[in-house]
Amino acid sequence: MTFARSQKGMSLLGWMVTLAVVAFFASTAFKMFPHYMDNAALDKAIMAVETDKAADVRTVPDFYAYITKAMTVNSVEKLDLREAMEVKLDNGEFQVHLQYERREPLIKNLDLVARFDKEFRVRMP
Repeated sequence: MTFARSQKGMSLLGWMVTLAVVAFFASTAFKMFPHYMDNAALDKAIMAVETDKAADVRTVPDFYAYITKAMTVNSVEKLDLREAMEVKLDNGEFQVHLQYERREPLIKNLDLVARFDKEFRVRMP
């Protein structure tokens, strides 16, 4: 009978620790999620150059203008496109290198860092 009495479940302290750990990871996820959504929007905009016939992107400045408009539409802010993206035109296709990092403060002098580094080959429409 004493065995059943010792199995009462988690104590209040156990629940508080569990709740603190879950809250920490949820806070971290909520801070980083927008940066991953912005990166997904940039990836989609870069790949859309190939399929968007109405855009008529033929030069590197046209490419930058198209991506800048897409960033405005998708509310991607605080990103200098000239520093984050390098575009070259080679044999009728754009060579795009998207490389940047985003920092989000976590606790005092600790930051969360997300690095994005991806290369694209986009054919002219």
